[in-house]
Amino acid sequence: MEYAISISPQAERTVKDTTSIPFGVQPTEHMFVAEYKDGQWHNSRIVPFTNLSMSPFALCLHYGQTVFEGMKAFLMNDGHINIFRVDKHYERFAKSLERMCIPVVPKGLFTEALHQLVQLDASWVPDAEHGSLYLRPFVIASEERLGVKVADEYLFMIVCTPAYQYYAQPLKVRVEETYSRAADGGTGFAKCGGNYGGAFYPTKLAREAGYDQVIWTDSNTHEMIEESGTMNLMFVIDDTLITPPLSGTILDGVTRDSLLTLAKELGIPTDVRPVSYKEIQEALEAGKRVEAFGAGTAAVIAPIEIIAIQGKDYNCYIAEDATMYKLQRALYDIRKGIAPDNHNWNYII
Repeated sequence: MEYAISISPQAERTVKDTTSIPFGVQPTEHMFVAEYKDGQWHNSRIVPFTNLSMSPFALCLHYGQTVFEGMKAFLMNDGHINIFRVDKHYERFAKSLERMCIPVVPKGLFTEALHQLVQLDASWVPDAEHGSLYLRPFVIASEERLGVKVADEYLFMIVCTPAYQYYAQPLKVRVEETYSRAADGGTGFAKCGGNYGGAFYPTKLAREAGYDQVIWTDSNTHEMIEESGTMNLMFVIDDTLITPPLSGTILDGVTRDSLLTLAKELGIPTDVRPVSYKEIQEALEAGKRVEAFGAGTAAVIAPIEIIAIQGKDYNCYIAEDATMYKLQRALYDIRKGIAPDNHNWNYII
């Protein structure tokens, strides 16, 4: 099925250098919009980027029916543009929408909207080693009504912004033993707004104590490691890549999935299993070489330099020969077209 998307082109871009602009501040010229009403998506269009006009009664402003994705487009060495892992991102987007009782956006519409928008704003894709165009598809409940209910009307939108290195320096993180990001049966696996809003306060406390992020632990025992900040968490101990298994409280990270696949191809042993912070603490105290890093679309790989456990700081391995950098390079080479894309991860514009 083909999806008709009307396009209203804007004048050529005026901002030429985006390297010094903070992430998420500078939009590209255009955005995609579609409306859901009377049981179907319609009025799909690409228009100049502009503010929304919404009723203060819009349900998204009151009851949390919001879902989003984070994706990236890359300028390849041959000049083509690649949107990375469209299928995997769509799969997660659809699961998040279903969990939040939001009508699922058809895959054809999702893909075609990304294609047309990135193609139109192709000049915004940075030509830099760590540059990319960050893509933010999202859906919000737009029905104008107060009252706790599943909305009948929605907006599906995509906006874009140039992106570079999300974290400029290795991170200092603290194991969180009081607050929880998610609980069994909740929305921890979904990319919905409330998950992030609820994480702000514990993260604020950690930053006031001198740390960049927290390591989230399970809500029952506060012992089993789940995620770090807004990223999946991975470790390398005894040359084995270790990460917690997916669950109802852990996001199915696309970068996580990509790194696990590449690790196996590079001959790096992988172990997906429950991980206690006590195990990490014991390895660090035993003097083992422990790598720790966050994995996510925005950050790609974020090395962790210090982990604070029960008030004590432990140093992790971040030297240039660390395994995480080998994985980072392997992922980079596929995205840029330097290495073969054996998994059909690259959607070429």
